[in-house]
Amino acid sequence: MSLWRTTPNVEQLTAMQKNTIGEVLDIRFEAFDDESLTASMVIDHRTHQPYGLLHGGASVVLAETVGSTASYLCIDASKFYCVGLEINANHLRGLRSGRVTAVAKAIHIGRTTHVWDIRLSSDEGKASCVSRLTMAVVPVGENPPAR
Repeated sequence: MSLWRTTPNVEQLTAMQKNTIGEVLDIRFEAFDDESLTASMVIDHRTHQPYGLLHGGASVVLAETVGSTASYLCIDASKFYCVGLEINANHLRGLRSGRVTAVAKAIHIGRTTHVWDIRLSSDEGKASCVSRLTMAVVPVGENPPAR
C-alpha cells in the first residue's frame, strides 16, 4: 500500500522549485516508491562553505525540501497544508563535488503531525547526513502553530 495520497510526479515536483531556493541550489526530484521520496542537489560553489565542503545548511535545505514535499503528497491539499515545526541534522561526512541525494521515509504520519527520516548520501552512496523533520498538518484557514 502506498503512502501517497497524491502520486508523485518527479518532473512536476522539480518544476515547483522554480523561483525558490530549490531552483538556486539545483534541487531535483529523482524518484519515489510506495514508502519514500528521493531528491538530489548539486555540490558546487552554490552549496559550498568557505573551505570548499558542502555547507551543512544546504544539506538541511535539501532535507526540508524533500521531507516537506513528501508531507504535502500525504494530505488533502484542499483541506490542509503542512509547515515545518522542527528539523535536526547530523553531518557525517564532508562532500566537495557531484550531487548529494536525499531519501525521505515516514516515521509517523498522524492527523496533526508527520515525522520524516531523511538520509543524505554522496554519488558513491556514502552517508553524509542524517536528518529528522517534524511537520505540522494545519487546516486551511488556520494559522500555523507559533514557533
